[in-house]
Amino acid sequence: MKQVVQNYKSGELAVLDVPVPGCKPGGVLVRSAYSLISTGTELMKVSEAGMSMLGKARSRPDQVAKVMQSVATNGVPATYRKVMGKLDSYTPLGYSLCGVVEQVGPGIDEVKVGDLVACAGNEHALHAELNWVPKNLYARVPDGLAPRHAAFGTVGSIALQGVRRGEPQLGDAALVIGLGLIGQLVVQLLAASGVRVVGVDPDPVRCDLAERLGAAACGDPASAAVEAAVAELTDGHGVDQVYLAAGGGSNQPVELAARLCRDRGRVVDIGKCRLDLPWNAYYEKELDVRFSRSYGPGRYDPEYELEGRDYPIGYVRWTERRNLACFLDLVARGSVDVEPLVSHVAAFDDAVETYQRLKDGDLKAVAVLFRYPEPAGAGEAEAPAVAVPAVNVRRSPVRAARTPVRLAFVGAGNYATSMLLPHLAQRDGVELSTVVTTTALSAANAQRKFGFSEATTDLDAVLGDKSVDAVFVVTRHSSHAELTRKALLAGKAVFVEKPLALTEDELAGVLAAVEESGNDRLQVGFNRRFAPLLNEARQRFGTRSGPASLRYLVNAGRLQHGSWYLQQGAEGSRFAGEGGHFIDTASWLLGADPVSVYAVATSGNEDLQIVLRYPDGSTATISYVTTGSPGFPKETLDLVADGKVLRLDDFVRASVYSRKRWVSSRLPKARDKGQSAELAAFVKAVRTGGPMPVPLESLVATTAATLAVQAGLAGGAPVTLARAR
Repeated sequence: MKQVVQNYKSGELAVLDVPVPGCKPGGVLVRSAYSLISTGTELMKVSEAGMSMLGKARSRPDQVAKVMQSVATNGVPATYRKVMGKLDSYTPLGYSLCGVVEQVGPGIDEVKVGDLVACAGNEHALHAELNWVPKNLYARVPDGLAPRHAAFGTVGSIALQGVRRGEPQLGDAALVIGLGLIGQLVVQLLAASGVRVVGVDPDPVRCDLAERLGAAACGDPASAAVEAAVAELTDGHGVDQVYLAAGGGSNQPVELAARLCRDRGRVVDIGKCRLDLPWNAYYEKELDVRFSRSYGPGRYDPEYELEGRDYPIGYVRWTERRNLACFLDLVARGSVDVEPLVSHVAAFDDAVETYQRLKDGDLKAVAVLFRYPEPAGAGEAEAPAVAVPAVNVRRSPVRAARTPVRLAFVGAGNYATSMLLPHLAQRDGVELSTVVTTTALSAANAQRKFGFSEATTDLDAVLGDKSVDAVFVVTRHSSHAELTRKALLAGKAVFVEKPLALTEDELAGVLAAVEESGNDRLQVGFNRRFAPLLNEARQRFGTRSGPASLRYLVNAGRLQHGSWYLQQGAEGSRFAGEGGHFIDTASWLLGADPVSVYAVATSGNEDLQIVLRYPDGSTATISYVTTGSPGFPKETLDLVADGKVLRLDDFVRASVYSRKRWVSSRLPKARDKGQSAELAAFVKAVRTGGPMPVPLESLVATTAATLAVQAGLAGGAPVTLARAR
């Protein structure tokens, strides 16, 4: 097997062929899927190895003291040989990974071959294809958690133990100094605990990332903005805890901690930074300085780590292994989001080059993962896939609605009140029957503004009202699938804003309701295919005979802090919420549904590149970016085929280049992205009993392709859209 090693004397890094470790009693043999580079601890070790002998001595005075003791005991010649022999040896790197159990040792019965586990330990969770891991240093990965996310388990446990040492309480304020990998995780763990967090780091990119992940404010340690934010959050008292997650030789972190911590507050050292405590500052506030020892209780205890002797839970609630399992659970439930921390995923074979790029600064990263090759025999049958469920329905007879068509709205948020209801309120042949919201006042406001006959918070009453012809589901993303399912079972035509579903199970649940009820009267709010300007451009482009290339740039921009779109654990990723718009538009222009999806992300997962492949060889590339200029148009699209080019500029102007060039007039008013035409088509289908504007099969395929983007980001490989037969 292969393993990443380093010679501490010369600094040489290599990927060596080494023997496979034996599967000893009390542990399991794990084949690595992903391992995480600790860009703090490991890079410090790599940098130290490249120093001169004097530099090594200065960086590790603790080891120098051991050498001097050995000299006193064994003499200079013997000590020299011992030290040089140890330095001139290969040492391993790595301590956090996720992999599959390949062999189970005697005495292990809680996992089996084939189980996915997260592993810890700088002697057992190495950057190697296979590792033997004792029972207290691994934990089973929860169902649905991606292996690349589970690889954060050990580093997450370090952050979690640090937070536990701070003993935060609901409503506390905390300062996190250092927003590297550990610091970013500490920010999220504190925010998930109901703590208001201020972050400190000289890197503005890391500050911005921490704010998006839950920090109330972040800034440079020298900036007055940090002190102002702390003063505002704490009424001038200072934070309850300071978490030192910084490295380096500066004493600035401990000085800043003393200045911004409240009287009798706690300072927790998680990283390895200089701790020259200013006595007066710490004494006058009687600050409680605490150290956080790695992953938690059990660390460095050979009876716990190697012999598998657990501590009774009644005496030690959170051990290494329990911390590991807890962190995995937090990620699986969406309380912590590690995906935005992934700056780069490298093939394991490129490990040496990756370390060198990190050391030289060519690769700026918060977290870097190694992806390991599939074992021999795992071919294309193991390729990631997302199912595209078949639409099996014995359609019930469709009753044409009376005139006017009576519509009910579930939800009356910004999109409903600005983009949908204004088009419906004045439309002939439409009656706004009932608006349902979770709060009485929002329902009353919508009733007053748009003329609903009734306002209520009782969804069941609306679904049971036989006079209601169609239900609009315009709520937060996490409720779309369930509300759609209920409305279909109640026999209503349904218009649901994107997304239709956030998971494959949710999508299957909607289709089960269609099959059970025979009601397939469903429309998802993919409005761009109804835009008049794009329809005219498509008509002028004409038919095509060969495969096409489509490029769609979505300059999405940044979200405001506090936006519910950022609640990825509950509401799905931002692309999961609105990406269906762009996939649907591409598929409509290309006249087919995609057969595979490949997705990659830039550093921090801020910008996505998605490549869709179609049955005839056509491709569509969607660039979904949040880091662009707000002055640039939001959406630009190019379609190229058969010597022709279609160009769309933000639904303001379109052009087609062929034997004759056509350029539209610039629209004099606001962009028309098709909402009015979409709603007209839906109302007509409900009124006449005719087919819905978009076939259900297409809605399902677009939803599955959107789900495949997240699967592709997690797996780092193309995802096949497997259609059920």
